[in-house]
Amino acid sequence: MSSRDAVVADSGALQAIRGSLSRLGSRTREPQGFSRMRRGELKATLGVAAIALMLGSCGSIAADAVSGPFARLGPPDAPVHLYYEEHGEGAPVLLLHGFGTSTYTWRYVVPELAKSHRVISVDLKGFGQSDKPFDERYSVSDQAELIAQLIEDKDLRDLTIVGHSFGGGVALMLALEANEQLGGRIARLVLIDSIAYPQQIPTFFRLLHVPLVSQVGVRMVPPTVETRVALQIAYFDDSKIDPEEVEIYAAPLKTAAGKQAMINSARQIVPEDIEELSKRYDTITLPTLILWCDHDRIVPLDVGLKLRRTLPNSTLRLVDSCGHLPQEEQPEATLKLLEGFIGG
Repeated sequence: MSSRDAVVADSGALQAIRGSLSRLGSRTREPQGFSRMRRGELKATLGVAAIALMLGSCGSIAADAVSGPFARLGPPDAPVHLYYEEHGEGAPVLLLHGFGTSTYTWRYVVPELAKSHRVISVDLKGFGQSDKPFDERYSVSDQAELIAQLIEDKDLRDLTIVGHSFGGGVALMLALEANEQLGGRIARLVLIDSIAYPQQIPTFFRLLHVPLVSQVGVRMVPPTVETRVALQIAYFDDSKIDPEEVEIYAAPLKTAAGKQAMINSARQIVPEDIEELSKRYDTITLPTLILWCDHDRIVPLDVGLKLRRTLPNSTLRLVDSCGHLPQEEQPEATLKLLEGFIGG
């Protein structure tokens, strides 16, 4: 296929995605309060549906091409190998990426942070270069259990956990459930555009509960198309999207394991007990920086504001001209805020 034919094919697939989302969204049962949304908000929600296509396809390179370090975690009879990168010396900083992304998302901030800290970024189970087993253990709690073991195995103390989006949910779970058993190893939290409360679920996630739709939607659409569509939604200024970035992020969805991991994770993106969990956030007394993009269409600023009101020792800072990925779209501003909070 020529380059021109590929562009035409991608364009046609893009239109098909948008049309399917619109039609499927109109048939999906509306949740309580959905009818009160403005028409523009509905369009935004349907658009956000595509984000999971990108976020599920994010990662740096295919796992079978990786020679870097892995942490062997989980039960001895069913271990999970998580890929991680480690740079620098000093007080540790653990970076947890968002839904489906990977260590690659931190590429702009790690070099500077590593000048004064021991920086560890890890690919969560099912994403990037980590294992993608065909099981159902992809919830926030499942991820937090593995990360808690990693913290112990690497003997991390006076630890700052930085969690973006889905990784922010994992960070909150660690603070709620694991820090006591970890002996208070976690000293600070940074929550970047983090999931935290019940919110309007994008159409895509609801459709993943329908077997036929999930199989067709994820397995049939070209990964580069899925990635390009969703990056345009995740970025405030999509002119910053690099074509090479699209190719790098699309790689994991070219494997059956990567596709299934994305489906399983999306189906568990919101914990069943989220209402009860969120009622306990006010017990988290760790110093916490809440960092939010001013134009986030994935996890709205209202979530950040509510976290600020709930977490007793928190500070909220905004990143201007930014969508959902401040560490990628506005890395200098993000780095300045991180260093101001954790020192550097």
